[in-house]
Amino acid sequence: MDTQTWDALAASMRNAYTAGLGEGAVPRPVIMPLVRGELVGLIWLRPVETGKDALTGIAQLSNIAAAAGADEVVLAWETRDVAALCELPVSGPAPCLNLVHATKDGHTLHRFPYAEQPLGHSPEGLATVEPQWLLAPEPQQDGELIPPVRAAVDYSFVPLEIDHPSPFGVTVVLMEEDGYNVRLTEAFAL
Repeated sequence: MDTQTWDALAASMRNAYTAGLGEGAVPRPVIMPLVRGELVGLIWLRPVETGKDALTGIAQLSNIAAAAGADEVVLAWETRDVAALCELPVSGPAPCLNLVHATKDGHTLHRFPYAEQPLGHSPEGLATVEPQWLLAPEPQQDGELIPPVRAAVDYSFVPLEIDHPSPFGVTVVLMEEDGYNVRLTEAFAL
C-alpha cells in the first residue's frame, strides 16, 4: 500500500471516530480489504451480543476480503469498546483507535491514542466527547493483536471455497443479510 492510500485510510478512520464520539457512539470495528492496491470497500461489524457472538462477528469481517482475494487489509477498532464487547482484558493504550495493516506475510499495528474531551449529551441522552488525539507511538511490526482481530486478519487471506458462479457477490449478499454494513467502492460494486 502506498503512503497516500494509508494516510487517506487512517485519516478517514480518525474522522469517523471523531464524528461517532461526537454523537455519543464508538464506531464499530471495520475492515478495509484491498486488491492490488485498490480499496474494495468498508465492511462494518454487524450488531453483536457481548461475548462469543462479538468474537465471531469480528472474525467474520474477513469473509469479503477472502472472497475478493484481498492481498492487503486494514482493520480498525477501539481498544475499550472491543475489549468490553468480547469480554477481554483491555490491552494497550485506552481509549485508542487501533489500525492494523496486514498482508499474508505479516502485519503492522498502528495505535492512535486519544483523550476524551466531554461535550455534553446527544439528543438520545448519550455522553458525547471529542477525541483529543495524542502522540501516536511508533507502529509495531507484528504487534500483538487481540484474538478476534488476529482471526480476522488471518482468515482474510484464506480463500473462501464457495460453490457459486459469483463467490464475491454471494458473500456480500450473505454478509449484508447478517447485518454487516457493506459499502463497496465503485470498482467492486455489484
